[in-house]
Amino acid sequence: MARIIDGKMISQQIKDECKEEVAVLKEQGKSICLAVVQVGADPASSIYVNNKKKACAYIGIESLSYELPEETTQEELLSLVEKLNQQKDVNGILVQLPLPAHIDEDKVIQAISPLKDVDGFHPASVGAMCIGQPGFLSCTPAGIIQLLKRSDVEIAGKECVVIGRSNIVGKPMALLLLRENGTVTVCHSKTQNLKEVAKRADILIAAIGKPRMINHEYIKEGAVVIDVGIHRENGKMCGDVDFADVLDHVSAITPVPGGVGPMTIAMLMRNCVESAKR
Repeated sequence: MARIIDGKMISQQIKDECKEEVAVLKEQGKSICLAVVQVGADPASSIYVNNKKKACAYIGIESLSYELPEETTQEELLSLVEKLNQQKDVNGILVQLPLPAHIDEDKVIQAISPLKDVDGFHPASVGAMCIGQPGFLSCTPAGIIQLLKRSDVEIAGKECVVIGRSNIVGKPMALLLLRENGTVTVCHSKTQNLKEVAKRADILIAAIGKPRMINHEYIKEGAVVIDVGIHRENGKMCGDVDFADVLDHVSAITPVPGGVGPMTIAMLMRNCVESAKR
């Protein structure tokens, strides 16, 4: 029977560990503050931002909230980011994505100081990850590594296939699996014979952005499947993987919801704690 990897439980473990570390840091006279910036009132973004604020409150760090109107200009946003870069009492800066169409996300990401880039999106953070130097790790891929490790899934030497090559998940995911000595293949929209490539995977990471696309025809018997996707169909949540269809073919799988999602915020909290130690 397939094992369901419980992201809620593992994320709670990480947040509890962070909470203990924050208490120690406070005893040493160190405070931690995360600045969260949201432009516009996208409903999904608002939910994510509120969940991040709740996580901050739980582990004992301060959060500053900047809720800016949709019509905020790029110059105004960049000015705020620079102000937060200079504030010594702010350890981490998070600008919630996506941003309105008139704002260049890349410019905003690059404006955040790498020392405060707790999302792990800055080119300096990505470069450090690429060559194995210390730096903030992209939260979702880092969370997936923790899901695997804390579920006793061996990565070293295993065939790992990542479906998706986004800057936020696919590319950093491949790098982190390589860091753990996995043998990694990255697939994307131009990959030929995708099913055959996916069926080689001992560990399959689905981050393709298409609801329930990955069925049992993509799955090697006994594989571990991590579903990064999150979609809403007919009022219900689903992922990139057809959960019911693959369940009898896998050894372990993450559900949607309750799998990868909670880990992203847990690893953001981990980055925030690390920011106070630097």
